[in-house]
Amino acid sequence: MPTDPRPGGTGGPVPALAVRGVSKRYGATAALDHVDLEIAEGEIVGLLGHNGAGKTTLMSLVAGLIRPDAGEIDVHGHSTVRAPRRARRELGLAPQELGVYPPLTVRQNLRFFAELAGLRGRSARARIEEAAEPLALTALLDRRVSRLSGGEQRRVHTAMALLHRPRLVLLDEPTAGVDVQTRARLIAYVRELAAGGTAVCYSTHYLPEIEALGAEVAVLDDGRMIARGSVGELVRRHGDSGVELVFSGSPPALSLPWPVTREDEVLHVRVERPHLAMAEVLAALGESAGQLVTMRVVQPSLDSVFLHLTGRRRPTGAHPGDAVREATAAGCSDGSGSGSGSGSGSGSGTTPAGDGTEPPAEDRIEAGHHG
Repeated sequence: MPTDPRPGGTGGPVPALAVRGVSKRYGATAALDHVDLEIAEGEIVGLLGHNGAGKTTLMSLVAGLIRPDAGEIDVHGHSTVRAPRRARRELGLAPQELGVYPPLTVRQNLRFFAELAGLRGRSARARIEEAAEPLALTALLDRRVSRLSGGEQRRVHTAMALLHRPRLVLLDEPTAGVDVQTRARLIAYVRELAAGGTAVCYSTHYLPEIEALGAEVAVLDDGRMIARGSVGELVRRHGDSGVELVFSGSPPALSLPWPVTREDEVLHVRVERPHLAMAEVLAALGESAGQLVTMRVVQPSLDSVFLHLTGRRRPTGAHPGDAVREATAAGCSDGSGSGSGSGSGSGSGTTPAGDGTEPPAEDRIEAGHHG
C-alpha cells in the first residue's frame, strides 16, 4: 500500500488543525490507526475515502464529540481533550446528517444556534444576516424549515456551523443529496471562506468537487492516512493512464508489453502513452475483437489516483455503515468504521459507530451545537 502522508512540520505558524498519531477503536474495529493531518489557515483539505474509511470518526474526534484512544488533536493550539471548550470555540461542524428543527423558521433555527454560541441581540441578528446572505437564505429567513427543499435545508444546516465565525470549519459531505445550484453555491462559499483565512476540512464522495475547490487532498483507507498532497502532485505520483476495453463476455488473455489487469468484463492496459498503444492493443485482440464493446483512452485523474491508492473504484453514495457491516460479517478485525447519526430536530450530533452501535457512554462528550 503506498504511503506518503505529509509529515508534520516544526516551527512556523501554529496550524489551524494538528492531528498527530490519532487512533480510535470500536471493539475489534479500528476506525482510525495513527492518523496524522495538518491544515493551515486558509487551506482547504478534501478528505477522501470509501464508506467506513474513518472520515466521520476523524471529524467527530476533531469536534470533541468523542475522545481519541491515542494521539493528540489541537485546534489553533488548543487541545480538544485538555482544553475542549477553547478548541470548540475555534471550530464549526456541519455533520453529514441534517440537524435542523423543521417546525421552526430558518431565522429561529439560526437564532437558536447563535445563542448557543453566546451571541445575543444585535450581534446575533447581524451574524444571522451575515451567514444567510452568501448561502441564499435571506429570502427564506421567515419560512418554516419543513417547507424548504432538501438543498435549502442543507444550506440552513451549513449556516448554523458558521454563525460564530469559526477559524476551522468541518464539512462532512455538505452536498449530499443537493441539486446542482446548491452544490455550486456551497463550493463558491467554501472558497470564499478559505480566501478569508478560514481553514476547511471537506469530506466528500464526489471527486470533481475537490478540483472545483482547488483543495489539497488527504486520503483515508481502512482508518489510515495513506496520501496527502495537491491534486497535481498525487496525479503525477499515482495517476494511472492506459487503455480500457469492455467485452461482451469474459475478456481474452492478451500478450502485450504492458501490465494488463482484469475486472469482470473489463481489461485495463496500463501504459504511459495510451493513444500511441491503441493500435497494438487492437492487433493483439485477434479473433476476440468481435467481443469488444467499447474501447477508450484513460488519462491520469483524481479518480485513477483513488483507484490506485485504495485498490478499489472511486467512492460511491452507499450508506456510510455498509463497508463496516460487510467487514464485520466477513469476520475482519482490522477494518474501519465511521457513521453519523443526527435527525431533524436533534440540534446536532455525530455518533460514529464502526460496529453499528453507539460508542460506550464514557466515550461520548455531549455537545450543544454544530461548533
